Amino acid sequence: MRATTKADAATWPAEWLRGALGICVVHVIAAGPTYGYAIASSLSEAGFGTVKGGTLYPLLARLEESGFVEVEWRAGEGGPGRKFYALTAAGRAEHEGQSAAWLDFTELTRTFLGNAAPPTPHQEKQR
Repeated sequence: MRATTKADAATWPAEWLRGALGICVVHVIAAGPTYGYAIASSLSEAGFGTVKGGTLYPLLARLEESGFVEVEWRAGEGGPGRKFYALTAAGRAEHEGQSAAWLDFTELTRTFLGNAAPPTPHQEKQR
């Protein structure tokens, strides 16, 4: 696998994006009330590639059902109204906890991958 940069973020493995998308969406919302298109744009600008509505909006619905976000319809400026998402107190706590856990996990992964590959049990027997 070759190194991936922001410029070609569309090549991130889908399972990596699925694993990180929830906490990243909550992180965008933590900055203040926002709407779906703005969330997708923030993620794209950060290097995550294009997040399609069919992926984003069901996730936002699950966050709402879980009580982590609240929704408010606001009139659009010269266009249709928009559904704005804001973190609830439970959502802020979830953001803090999940962010800390994700940072711990990525540090573990970085440390693990930075070390020599551990031998498998089969390799141990051959020594």
